[in-house]
Amino acid sequence: MDEPVAVPPGFAPLFRTSPFLDALGPFYSRRDDRGLSIGLRVAPKHANARGLAHGGLLLTLCDIALGYAAAYSQDPPVTLTTAQISADFAGGARIGDWVESRADIQRVGSRLAFVNVYLVVNATRIVRASGVYLRTEAPPFHRMGDG
Repeated sequence: MDEPVAVPPGFAPLFRTSPFLDALGPFYSRRDDRGLSIGLRVAPKHANARGLAHGGLLLTLCDIALGYAAAYSQDPPVTLTTAQISADFAGGARIGDWVESRADIQRVGSRLAFVNVYLVVNATRIVRASGVYLRTEAPPFHRMGDG
């Protein structure tokens, strides 16, 4: 059985997940006055050969943070598909570090959403990413607790 992961106050297991995210995570989320933040404690399984969080993990965290922040900024949340992501890596995260997203939603329009995000470790920005998301048709969104 896995040991519990220490997470900062206000974070809870990610409210929406998938088999891929379950295998890669665990991911956590928090909503506050700054919006939705996604976080992850870097575990040994997340590391590259140098003991740092793998770039693919960080880019996946960016994709989740960008898309979820934009989708859940609307009521009801919208369905988005990733159209484009670009990222710049300015630092790294070590095993045991808490990595957290800080998103800035530029615009959620009728067809496209534009979002920026920083990944932060101990108040230091390690990744800057931007994404464009396509609004897609999907079955109606059901909130947790709705039959």
